[in-house]
Amino acid sequence: MTVRPVTDVPRPPERAKPRESRLRALDGLRLVAALMVAAYHYGGRGGDVTRAWGSSAERQFPTLHEYFAYGCLGVQVFFVISGFVICMSGWGRPLKSFFASRASRLLPAYWAAVILVTVVFALPVVAYHAVSPSDALVNMTMLQQPLGVNRVLGVCWTLWAEIRFYALFALFVVLPGANRQRVILFCAGWTLAFVIAQGAQMPLLDIVLMPEYAPFFIGGVGLYLVHRDRHDVYAWGIVIVSFLIGQHYAVRELWNATDPNAFAHRTTFGIVLVVALGFVAVAAIALGWLNWANWRWLTVAGALTYPFYLVHEHLGWVAIKAYHQTLHIPSYGAFLLTVATMLLLAWLMNRFVEKPLTPRLRSALAKSRT
Repeated sequence: MTVRPVTDVPRPPERAKPRESRLRALDGLRLVAALMVAAYHYGGRGGDVTRAWGSSAERQFPTLHEYFAYGCLGVQVFFVISGFVICMSGWGRPLKSFFASRASRLLPAYWAAVILVTVVFALPVVAYHAVSPSDALVNMTMLQQPLGVNRVLGVCWTLWAEIRFYALFALFVVLPGANRQRVILFCAGWTLAFVIAQGAQMPLLDIVLMPEYAPFFIGGVGLYLVHRDRHDVYAWGIVIVSFLIGQHYAVRELWNATDPNAFAHRTTFGIVLVVALGFVAVAAIALGWLNWANWRWLTVAGALTYPFYLVHEHLGWVAIKAYHQTLHIPSYGAFLLTVATMLLLAWLMNRFVEKPLTPRLRSALAKSRT
């Protein structure tokens, strides 16, 4: 009796790799991106911060304001990091667990920041406009941006972009089960979809597909595939295409050399360079080149980044005015003290809000019936 060779054996589903050790360099890069955004808000733009300084930040920082103006690109770096981290944390995780992880990570500090800024801005000694009680309540949902409601936190628009990314990733990757092929198709499909939507001028699809931010999230996802397999040609292709498209959107939105009224004139070269450095930094982490940066304090830095990012702008105005106009501390000293104050506040939020509430909320969401 002859035994026929088995020619078509079903392949077992791709199993997730064991959860990897924490990439502490990524935590450090998070804080660098947050400090870039803070530099932009404190010294790289006009608007409400002018009232805090008592004059234009251009006068306060005659040379550095031109460099601070590039700090807004820290948001794009955040999005690349987010693509990497979400793909890493969502791989091999069921949908309920993924949702519980994301909600418990974002909401406690966010709720605390909304309440804190609302209360501080309502104080008679603070000369900044507080939103109405109704608008403040809507802000607790994180949906104020699409609803057209006044925002409590100036930076919350980036959270609306994050939420849409989470939803797309959950629907097309986490729900059916993450594997290399599905992640690659997700990246390619999203890229093609937002390009078509942009070309067809379809505003509804633009809201869903986020052409101006999608390349950065997709690039981060591609870099996580590189982290899993450094020789993955498809992953490198995703990263390169995402960078090429992402820098285009960054230049289109931020290049202002021809605007005579611009606070500071960013150059095309400067914008492309900062975007490239963001991709290169995450790529260096993905390739393991920064594994030597394994200091414990980087984990602390990563933990402080999110609450710092939430509160630094609006409460920073209050701190700048107190240090510079009330205590007459020179602008550079007031700048550094404001950053230090916001980091201290972030530590307090992490210690007394995130640490006790995040695990409880995650456990409650993971155990609840759906």
